[in-house]
Amino acid sequence: MTEPSALPWPDKPLAVLVIGAGFSGLAMAIRCRQSGIDDLLVVEKSDAVGGTWHENTYPGAACDIPAHLYALSFAPKPDWTRTYAGQPEIAAYLRELVERFDLGKHVALSTAVTGAVWDGARSLWRVETDRGPLEARVLVSGMGALHHPAIPAIPGLHTYLGTLFHTSGWNHGVSLKGKRVGVIGTGASAIQVVPAIAPEVGHLVLFQRTPPWVVPRNDRPIGKRMRALFRRLPPARRLLRGVQFWLREAQAALGFTRVSGLTRLAEAASRRHLRRQVPDPALRAKLAPPYRLGCKRVLISDDYYPALTRPNVTVETDPIRTVTPDGVTMQDGRHHPLDVLVLATGFDVTASLARVPVVGRDGLILARAWGERVAAHRGVALAGFPNFFMLLGPNTGLGHNSVVLMIEAQVEYVLACLAEMRARNLSAIEPAPEAQARYLAGLETRLSGSIWQQGGCASWYQDASGRNVALWPGTVVAYQRAMRAPDWGEFVLTPARAEA
Repeated sequence: MTEPSALPWPDKPLAVLVIGAGFSGLAMAIRCRQSGIDDLLVVEKSDAVGGTWHENTYPGAACDIPAHLYALSFAPKPDWTRTYAGQPEIAAYLRELVERFDLGKHVALSTAVTGAVWDGARSLWRVETDRGPLEARVLVSGMGALHHPAIPAIPGLHTYLGTLFHTSGWNHGVSLKGKRVGVIGTGASAIQVVPAIAPEVGHLVLFQRTPPWVVPRNDRPIGKRMRALFRRLPPARRLLRGVQFWLREAQAALGFTRVSGLTRLAEAASRRHLRRQVPDPALRAKLAPPYRLGCKRVLISDDYYPALTRPNVTVETDPIRTVTPDGVTMQDGRHHPLDVLVLATGFDVTASLARVPVVGRDGLILARAWGERVAAHRGVALAGFPNFFMLLGPNTGLGHNSVVLMIEAQVEYVLACLAEMRARNLSAIEPAPEAQARYLAGLETRLSGSIWQQGGCASWYQDASGRNVALWPGTVVAYQRAMRAPDWGEFVLTPARAEA
């Protein structure tokens, strides 16, 4: 890949500028080039592509969607080595995409966007970066939501004198062998970290606020013969991907997004998993979720529960009173001295774009537009922000299937908008406020009856007022159908000015 310092800096407006080089940004760049748009640049704040799969390198990091379903449909990888790929293999896949599709000259690494302003007089975006200014007719955010760590507001956290880090900034220079380690949080990163480090630490204390629902992972190596079959016979790989896809779609269609009979069946299966793996009834009671399955992210693991039964692991369920310089003190006064404290507390999913000053038409600031609710028309575009698109925007995440499928649907939707702009000689396109309002009203109606709102829990899916701003309340097929062809009646289309 071209070194950042060697990449020629554009001196004229780009056709498309993409922020972020994770799955979303790379998919957008690949499909732009395949559609004949070569005047584009992807800017990435990190020193490598990969997004969350470059940033999150904690022990045990892996995907909870089967590998063959967690790849771009137009860029398959036939030789995944496990049913569920680990972080190193996914990161390597994303780096390989740059080489496979010759994106090196279109990707500027170590380049952070610090602001963007819509220039209505010139119908383009003026973008500031820490390497200098850029201009682009179309701005696409592929920043994603899982890269701003959520730091818990625990009293005394800043006073801790031991080694402290978030899972997303894992300190690989610190040996955990024989150490007293505390892990705060029981979400997706914790259930991967704890089994990975428990065998080497001296003692591990898991500070649990709310137990998750956990179902079997059934992860297996994919042998050489099977990988060779997938390479030589692509229909076999596509068949496997199709089976994996439709099994997950059935979960949503039959009730994974709302309380139903399927919810009860899934809860029973999860409880059997807990009983089989945790023989101690007292520990089982600590690990039993008090809300409906699906309300929070359902976690998959074969080794989380066994790790918690180890003699050197303690599950602490009492509230934390304070963090002290040498450990954590509980509400009842008990104290856990610790050498290392790990925050497995997830991410602030609404912070990505809100932390970058994006100013649209008539000085409208994105953070202010999102003052009441983080939202976007079909999760992709926003009224008042012409020629601006988001990938994996609000309410387009999934709790049951691969978000890569959502990304692809959004990329094609954006490309359709760009093609319409060229065909009609438009200078700008943006959702009509009334169309966006109708869409959001329908979305809220569907969300109000969802398991995320009715399942008896609070989660990172929700904003401070309790609205679900993260997940799509339906199947992938339903979203793909809705995104197949833009309805131009939902947009404000601005013709280009005639040349004088």
